[in-house]
Amino acid sequence: MKNYISFAAAGSIMTILFLGITNFITSPHDIWFIYPSLLLILWPITLYFISKQMYKQHSIFCSIMLVSFLMIENYLYSPNHLWFLYAVYPILCWPILMFLGEKAKSIKIALIFCATTIIYYSILNITFSPQYPWAIYPAFLIMWWPLALYHAKKRTFVAFSVYASILISIFFITVNVVSSPGTIWAIYPIFVVMWWPLSMYFYVYKKRIYKGTIEH
Repeated sequence: MKNYISFAAAGSIMTILFLGITNFITSPHDIWFIYPSLLLILWPITLYFISKQMYKQHSIFCSIMLVSFLMIENYLYSPNHLWFLYAVYPILCWPILMFLGEKAKSIKIALIFCATTIIYYSILNITFSPQYPWAIYPAFLIMWWPLALYHAKKRTFVAFSVYASILISIFFITVNVVSSPGTIWAIYPIFVVMWWPLSMYFYVYKKRIYKGTIEH
């Protein structure tokens, strides 16, 4: 592993120098080599932490690097709009979940992260762009975590299809109302989604009948 790390470090330095020289020769007005350089720097660092089995420390170090990189980019090119805040939350969730370990698989943690995600992006939505409620999109995505985890633990797959269909339907109705209230288009995807719980129910029902027939 030591040889792999040395190879990765040497290869990263050589490639960064090559990209940097190419950048300043061909397009000095646009410093683009820093973007692939970030990935190249993370390559030997990741190998080092993995070789030492320091997975939690790796998540912290990489998160700090990514957040710092985004903050610098934001400050240099668009200081009037703090767009890096949109990416900070999911990046910081990585080391937090790593330190939680097995607890991260619990429904309680899923509900906490679901609530904090909705609150975080709702605050950003209200603060920076209150003209459109875009926070409904990350809210819709994060709600799948506790919903899927709960029904997976209970093995209630038919019930999951029902509640998931309701969630999808509410999402499409909400998007329809806030985006294009003059056109009622939400009924089309909702109609398609309704086939999911219907097919799940008949699959389980048919399976039970087949099982009962075999037993008798």
